Amino acid sequence: MLLYLQFFLALIAIYGALQFSEGVQLYVPLGCLLSMFVVSRIEKHRSEAKKARKNFLKTELEKITKSEAIPGKGQDYFMIESLLWPKSELLLIDAVHAIFKDLGFKVSTGINYHSVDRIVRIPETEKAFGLEIMLNENEADRNHPKVLRAIQFEREKKENEKTFLVACTHTHLPLAERNRVPHVSKGLADLLVRHGMSLMTTRQLYELWQKVRGKEIDAIETFERIHSHPGGSLSLGPL
Repeated sequence: MLLYLQFFLALIAIYGALQFSEGVQLYVPLGCLLSMFVVSRIEKHRSEAKKARKNFLKTELEKITKSEAIPGKGQDYFMIESLLWPKSELLLIDAVHAIFKDLGFKVSTGINYHSVDRIVRIPETEKAFGLEIMLNENEADRNHPKVLRAIQFEREKKENEKTFLVACTHTHLPLAERNRVPHVSKGLADLLVRHGMSLMTTRQLYELWQKVRGKEIDAIETFERIHSHPGGSLSLGPL
């Protein structure tokens, strides 16, 4: 897109030099050249940022695959990137949806509710989760719009449905550093306990997903325990 803008500016510069009056002939090409310089700097900055992100993700994904029980087997790197370093909340929602499907759950949009991102049903039971999926540059906070939607769902939900938040936090940090910082604010932690809502980070969801794939734990049993969780932020330790 910026390349086309530079080309357009070059055409204006040439046209100005040939067609405009003598007093304007100098200023139009000069202005266009300065604009082209600014555009080229922006393009360079974007290219460097994209390259830095790509190298960062490559390093992180290499660390992940080296630590997996089944290195690289069946890995969808785009889905992992969208789960742990999402570029947008929509990509994050799609990644969480895909992982719950892969874990064997029935996933649907909250067609009967306007306040949740997904409804996740535990097979062969009446139990279900109302999922709110939130993206946070730092720790998750009670003022996030998805928290307000979760409270609304909590008021509307049926008896066997549980409000469950999945939060991608500290997106600028490497995975190894995310366990060293709070991922939920004190205000949100208190609110979760008060309303009986539970929260899991996408880092936890990823680790749980890998344990299920490695047959270390059973997904259904694990989420049945989560369904009976009294509320609050789930432990970062083993589930």
